[in-house]
Amino acid sequence: MNAPVDPKKLIKGATGDWEVVIGMEIHAQVTSKSKLFSGASTAFGGEPNAHVSLVDAAMPGMLPVINEECVRQAVRTGLGLKAEINLRSVFDRKNYFYPDLPQGYQISQYKSPIVGEGEVLVDMPDGSQITVGIERLHLEQDAGKSLHDQHPTMSFVDLNRSGVALMEIVSKPDLRSAEEAKAYVTKLRTILRYLGTCDGDMEKGNLRADVNVSVRRPGDPFGTRCEIKNVNSIRFIGQAVETEARRQIGIIEDGGTIVQETRLFDPGKGETRSMRSKEEAHDYRYFPDPDLLPLEFDQAYVDDLAAHLPELPDAKKARFIAEYGLSPYDAGVLVAEREQADYFEAVAKGRDGKAAANWVINELFGRLNKEGLDIGASPVSAAQLGAIVDLIGEGTISGKIAKDLFEIVWTEGGDPRALVETRGMKQVTDTGAIEKAVDEVIAANPDKVQQALAKPTMLGWFVGQVMKQTGGKANPQAVNDLLKSKLGI
Repeated sequence: MNAPVDPKKLIKGATGDWEVVIGMEIHAQVTSKSKLFSGASTAFGGEPNAHVSLVDAAMPGMLPVINEECVRQAVRTGLGLKAEINLRSVFDRKNYFYPDLPQGYQISQYKSPIVGEGEVLVDMPDGSQITVGIERLHLEQDAGKSLHDQHPTMSFVDLNRSGVALMEIVSKPDLRSAEEAKAYVTKLRTILRYLGTCDGDMEKGNLRADVNVSVRRPGDPFGTRCEIKNVNSIRFIGQAVETEARRQIGIIEDGGTIVQETRLFDPGKGETRSMRSKEEAHDYRYFPDPDLLPLEFDQAYVDDLAAHLPELPDAKKARFIAEYGLSPYDAGVLVAEREQADYFEAVAKGRDGKAAANWVINELFGRLNKEGLDIGASPVSAAQLGAIVDLIGEGTISGKIAKDLFEIVWTEGGDPRALVETRGMKQVTDTGAIEKAVDEVIAANPDKVQQALAKPTMLGWFVGQVMKQTGGKANPQAVNDLLKSKLGI
């Protein structure tokens, strides 16, 4: 049974509506100090060929030895994806020639991967949620890098990446729009970063996506897919899906057929172009690597890793909604990065969760975005922001004064309580002083008094005048109450 198609996700062609079908293969570099089968460093940015062992360079007689840390990270990632963990998996040789693949084959996993089926829950911007199935996660080694711009007639090869551990996370073809594809990668990246199994840095190539795109008439069988290789930003993933879907629709509507192939996305030109015809699994001549025994561990090993997992984004979001009374949207914003969620919790501890979330999301995140800073570089600490929230809650300062106070703490630092004292920022709650200001404003504006009696919404004008007279320090509630009783509204 085909599920009903959401019309908003359909692409309009010249001859009717089309549905895009997307599956993803994400290559995530495993967080580990050394490579998958050698002790060479995985540090980024070393001199070319500085982090290369004899194993990575495929010197004769060199044998691979599995790095247990990479196995742990793959299992932890599988647990984070609610996936089946296979207690026995096999490493295979995937044979192909590439100048930066010194062995002439890549050690990967084919029929027996370390992690089987799982799922990822993805929140969409419109508040809806989709479930994306995970087909598998397997471990494999990365290739080196060919450099074609260093010399006029020669290409250079840097093997620093050669042998670095990758997790290839393969989704099912469950995505139906560019927006869904972007949201899925964003969520997957968040999970990996929470787990600490991949830093998700797409600029360094530590997270790359191969995007499989096909189109069909709604309800028809799947069309022929093309794979767009190595897309390295979430924005480009969305653009690549749109561009490729429209290219395929154009060809089919003109009476052509789609050829299964591997393509590259050029963001500058906004187009995909052919790279090579798509190989099938048999073209790689997979066979179990004779140098590596099957990888086996027991359930107790998996259970121990599961017991020490951090609280993951979905669980944290549900807890924030229940514990702090937040809206699903606000909770979603806060848990998008682990550091943001930790900062919020430090502010919200023992305080009004909604007020804390409001200040963290609107004032702090707003200002950080404007300045291009991340939460780790915030000049306002959680303790300082918590003190500002307390001062508002106690009625010591008004919301308006709080914004001025936030500005001072951001630019100059200091203890918010002490600043309120030394700079005379306290809200005036002394009704005598407020009454004096109210009387003066009423006496000076008899015409406005008549208008207010006829139209009580004019009261706001009087409140504004009294606030101006008291330098914004009068308690707005007290001002309101006094005006109402004096004007008899």
